[in-house]
Amino acid sequence: MNHLSKLPKVETTIFTVMSRLAHQHKAINLSQGFPDFPTDPKLIELVTKAMKAGYNQYAPMPGIYSLREVIAEKIESLHKKTYDPEHEITITAGATQAIFTIISTFIRPGDEVLLFKPAYDCYEPAIVVNGGIPVFVQLQGKEFKVDWSEVKNKISSKTKMVIINTPHNPSGTVLSKEDMLRLEAVLADTDIILLSDEVYEHIVFDGKAHQSASRFPGLAERTFICASFGKTFHNTGWKTGYCVAPKQLMEEFRKTHQFNVFCANHPMQRAFATYLEDASSYLELPAFYERKRDAFLEMISGSKFSFTPSKGTYFQLLDYSAITDESDVDFAKRLCTEYGLASIPISVFNVNNEDNRLLRFCFAKKEETLQKAARILNTTQ
Repeated sequence: MNHLSKLPKVETTIFTVMSRLAHQHKAINLSQGFPDFPTDPKLIELVTKAMKAGYNQYAPMPGIYSLREVIAEKIESLHKKTYDPEHEITITAGATQAIFTIISTFIRPGDEVLLFKPAYDCYEPAIVVNGGIPVFVQLQGKEFKVDWSEVKNKISSKTKMVIINTPHNPSGTVLSKEDMLRLEAVLADTDIILLSDEVYEHIVFDGKAHQSASRFPGLAERTFICASFGKTFHNTGWKTGYCVAPKQLMEEFRKTHQFNVFCANHPMQRAFATYLEDASSYLELPAFYERKRDAFLEMISGSKFSFTPSKGTYFQLLDYSAITDESDVDFAKRLCTEYGLASIPISVFNVNNEDNRLLRFCFAKKEETLQKAARILNTTQ
């Protein structure tokens, strides 16, 4: 039988390609964004306790109320924005499901969605499969700055949604307060929905504050904020996250959500509801990952790679311009097959595969893993 693909241009992702190479060559895998250290035993105990207590059937469609309530308290504490747990917060099967559901709910054929490149690779297929048209704004240079005049010029009568990601994967940069105010001004007097991917919300370095869209009234009134417990608490395989939005937007989201997954994992929700009552579980994350970032960069300070320290996320970009003129894809593959270290080339996420000789490395790893990776980087020619 012949079928017309709705995603004819989608190929195997670079994450799958590099992880497969890493497996084949027994390489250290710093390509995919997941920790190689364990989740907090207290959290595992809480999940076990919930299972033994019988919380093994469907959770309520929007998520258990106690978890939504503690999320609301967290946002109020951090960003001074109040969300109603009953109508404005929904627990999801990870942030990716939330993002896909938001796009599926609001994007119709012909609608334009503005994306900043390099962009995490789940956004564009979700737009296309729903008949939307991605419109790209390339972040500028190796600093990944936003050209706000270009953003304004690319907003049209067909623009239905804008997607931002801060802290930003893959660059490790963050949007500043000034950036968010510029975005607020650009979207003023429009009906454009903002999708703010904030899965690394608690991983921001050097004493900086995460500039959540919830902090800005002109953005909050039109924004879905997506977050991930997996990224925050080192358990990406649990696939549990949440999204928040004004009531009228969330009502539409839940119409799709209930037929998409209906509800997220019940015992995990019970565990997170209790775990989040101790704010140190997320307030200590910046220092935890900053130590890993600094240790990793110190380990490779004598290498031929150059870098600007990551400002957020648990990813670090390394510039290999002093080593080779190879494309980033070719060099990433050679680094994996010949040296035994897997990374992610950045060009695959850029408009026209713009190649700035940058590779992304995940430093959410045990010290011994980072030491082994550093020894390879220090000898790479």
